[in-house]
Amino acid sequence: MKESIIGTIQSMNVTKRVAEGFIIRKGEEEVLLPHIQVNKEIEEIGESVIVFVYVNRNKALTATMFLPEVRLDTYGWAEVEEVVRNLGAFVNIGVDKEFLVSKDHLPALKDVWPQTGDWLFVSLEKDKKGRVFAEPISEGEVLEDLTTAPKTLVNETIVGRVYRSTKAGSFVLTEEGYRGFIHPFERKVEPRLGETIEGRVIDVKDDGTLNLSLRPLKQYSMDPDAEQIYDYLVEHDGVMPYTDKSQPDEIRDTFHISKSAFKRALGKLMKEGKVAQSDGQTVLKHD
Repeated sequence: MKESIIGTIQSMNVTKRVAEGFIIRKGEEEVLLPHIQVNKEIEEIGESVIVFVYVNRNKALTATMFLPEVRLDTYGWAEVEEVVRNLGAFVNIGVDKEFLVSKDHLPALKDVWPQTGDWLFVSLEKDKKGRVFAEPISEGEVLEDLTTAPKTLVNETIVGRVYRSTKAGSFVLTEEGYRGFIHPFERKVEPRLGETIEGRVIDVKDDGTLNLSLRPLKQYSMDPDAEQIYDYLVEHDGVMPYTDKSQPDEIRDTFHISKSAFKRALGKLMKEGKVAQSDGQTVLKHD
């Protein structure tokens, strides 16, 4: 088997018909083109066809005329089919085999690993043994092919997918090809790698990249913050060691909001008679 053609698009000639489909050839290499992988009528032997070559689930060299976007030389979005904790994530590029994104290329924090149905921006790569796997796009490759965002996007809502997750924050590619960044202070929950998010543009930088926020505008933020505090109390038997006297760092580490936002939300809950403060604690009031 010539490994050089696996994961690539090739022009090959039809040499004969078989029960399963067609045998196609390039040089000394013969590949099966199954009937199900043919997208137009093949009229004669010797005809040239454009195919993508891969190794199928049965480990047989196979060709398809349905050309996937994800290949050895190109990146594209691939849907996550399965996540295996000690291996990584298997993605579907559009052929009858899933390709592994190794755990080594996923975030260290497994809580932000992709889930089934998420999408990863990947290309195919080969290891030293010639095995083909999928690998997420690197930051350098993203920066080489960016669409510059207009300044008019500030305060607009935009949809994108997380292509990179780090301690510094989450990096997003939007439907329009813009690159966005979500700082940890601009989210309440860290999005997963591959998750589709809807964020608000808070800045368009000079290089045309975006800063995004997953938090609501300030004038609308009190209710969600109050709800988060209320939910926290419910989950912790109605008592928490945080009050309007707590340190800002404690509040941010626990609730991912500023102390001023915490005080506003806590004040709302107290005014509504849902909580009270006593002996350095906040407690849930019961009707």
